[in-house]
Amino acid sequence: MARRTPLFIQDTIALIYDFDGTLSPQPMQEYTVLPKLDIKPAVFWKEVDAETHQHGGETMLAYMRLLLEKAENRSVHIDRRKLGELAKHIQYFPGVENWFGRINQTVKTSSKGKIRIHHYIISAGLKEILDGVSIRHHFRNIFASEYHYDHHERATFPKLLITDTTKTQFLFRINKGMEDPRQSINSHMPENKRPVPFQNMIYIGDGSTDVPSMTVTTQNGGNAIAVFRTGRDQKSKETRDTCKELLRAGRINFIAPADYSEGSVLERRVLLLLNAIMARIEYQRELFTCRKEQGLITPQPE
Repeated sequence: MARRTPLFIQDTIALIYDFDGTLSPQPMQEYTVLPKLDIKPAVFWKEVDAETHQHGGETMLAYMRLLLEKAENRSVHIDRRKLGELAKHIQYFPGVENWFGRINQTVKTSSKGKIRIHHYIISAGLKEILDGVSIRHHFRNIFASEYHYDHHERATFPKLLITDTTKTQFLFRINKGMEDPRQSINSHMPENKRPVPFQNMIYIGDGSTDVPSMTVTTQNGGNAIAVFRTGRDQKSKETRDTCKELLRAGRINFIAPADYSEGSVLERRVLLLLNAIMARIEYQRELFTCRKEQGLITPQPE
């Protein structure tokens, strides 16, 4: 039986983002489908809360169902293409559009091309909208809720639902290199076989809805940053207070204003974490090489 020499595979960094409140100030529906349906966001979200309180069930399912009902009542055809087109109205926090190229170049230069970085979104929002955003090409993968479409290409019911807690599944998908939701991730995989260890991850979110993902990431040796809006309105104060409480509770490494511009506090803290991760990767790579040289890592059956 042929045997192959093991290779060092854990040389990829994953930078993982929530979307609403993290990369964009408002929920994506408020830039896209709600204006299309001529519905005031405050009225819609209040109705979602009332439905959930009255009937129970999952809030995310309630909002996805209500969107379809509102569209049907207004005779508005919702399909995948139109949702993607509406994404052009989404606004971003300062610096977002230039952030990814700058971070990629930093990692490439600092590691002399020996370390890769991949960007991901894990969102409870709609994948059909996120697939149409102007920054889509920067992401290796986007995990978000999706609709099923009938033969008329009309959205009919939720096909995939992502909630605050089910987001964590996709962290393990990234960790194990099994990013297709149809793949089972329940089988045991040794830590040294996982292409993206949690120690190579940075999760960026904006508050309480990201707590499960932040907790899973940090408890497994990864890193998390909470970002907040910098305005003087009540919403901005609430996000700052939430981030501060997460920091106090030790659930995250850092907090920072949601400003992705060059030289910002957020960039400085992300670069600090990236440098620490790259140093650890190089240490692990050299340790792997040393052990292989001494015959402590043996060839494996193909």
